Amino acid sequence: MTPKKESPLARARAFFAVPGPVDPLMAAIVVTLICFGVVMVYSASAIEATVQRHDPQFFLKKQVAYGTVGLGLAWVVSRIDYHRLRKLTYPILGVVVALMAACVAGLGKRGGGATRWIAVGPVHIQPAELAKLGLVLWLAYSLAKKGEGVKTFSVGFLPHLLMSGFLVLLCMKQPDFGSAVVLLLLTFTMLFVAGAKVGYIMGALLIGSVAGAAVVRFREYRWQRVVAWLEMEAHRQDLAYQPFQARMSFGSGGAFGLGLGKGLQILYLPEAHTDFVGAVIGEELGFVGVAMLCLAYVTLVSRGIRSAFKAPDDYGTYLAFGISTLFALQALINLAVAMSLLPTKGLTLPFISFGGSSLLVNAIGAGVLLNVSRHATEATAGAGAHEAPTQGAPA
Repeated sequence: MTPKKESPLARARAFFAVPGPVDPLMAAIVVTLICFGVVMVYSASAIEATVQRHDPQFFLKKQVAYGTVGLGLAWVVSRIDYHRLRKLTYPILGVVVALMAACVAGLGKRGGGATRWIAVGPVHIQPAELAKLGLVLWLAYSLAKKGEGVKTFSVGFLPHLLMSGFLVLLCMKQPDFGSAVVLLLLTFTMLFVAGAKVGYIMGALLIGSVAGAAVVRFREYRWQRVVAWLEMEAHRQDLAYQPFQARMSFGSGGAFGLGLGKGLQILYLPEAHTDFVGAVIGEELGFVGVAMLCLAYVTLVSRGIRSAFKAPDDYGTYLAFGISTLFALQALINLAVAMSLLPTKGLTLPFISFGGSSLLVNAIGAGVLLNVSRHATEATAGAGAHEAPTQGAPA
């Protein structure tokens, strides 16, 4: 008797079967940040959109579309067992490398002195954003596969550093120094968590720091940014114009801000809805608003790390820790740049800055993180049931 074939509907149900509920606080923060981002993009871009596009809602409409798709992707990915990503590791990495190589080869769209985007019809894809998540997926797969071999130089350290270095090189050729720094910090952090020898990490970090300093010092436009950051008052009308206006935004916001949509610095702050949206938040919602935003990121990252610790396997642990680190690094660097604590870098504020590539990639990452939290919940529940005393037995 031949076995009955499984129907497509049954296969679909099995594919999207979920082991447990997502972390509700993590899910709520992701949804809130995306919705908050839509509001802030509109507030920061309405005047610019009116002047340049003759439509005050031009950027709002796009961000609403990105946010809607992003929420949908996060929901779908959160229902797909993260273990299925293992088979997609190398295909995803291959696509990322191909897209970044296309940018380096001059096939991408140029803007702001860099070639960072691939135009697919009306959609502009930024491969460097994909590279961040792609690297996390590959590192999680490779580190989990090598186990104790991670502690060795030739097996556990060098191959990961070479792959990361290759992606960093492609970023630098675009050029995209900010994304290159994030990729390196991601690699060192995940290697440390996996148990690589601290001496190897510190040695590579020292070499990378020296190389990074040289890259900044001997590339004129990067060095000018550092000079402008160090002497902001002297360069506030030229090199430091954008960071100086951003700092003014935070200062004029005070404790509670001027009110949503009532900020004045957007008249002087170029591209306020992208990399410097944090400055608009500081002016319109004040110190309290920025503090609440930071609290949201801290909570999101801490819940992600909590899921990493409770994940049922090493692969889930590395995935959750890597994605949480990615969110933390980008939020920290973006806000530090907006507050003039760091020289200008082209990094977005996760879930909030205008832009499809960043928002959609972060939404997918959040979906993976939420799926790990499902398995972490199941593992915790299973352990609790296993340890619970049987009826009638002494506790």
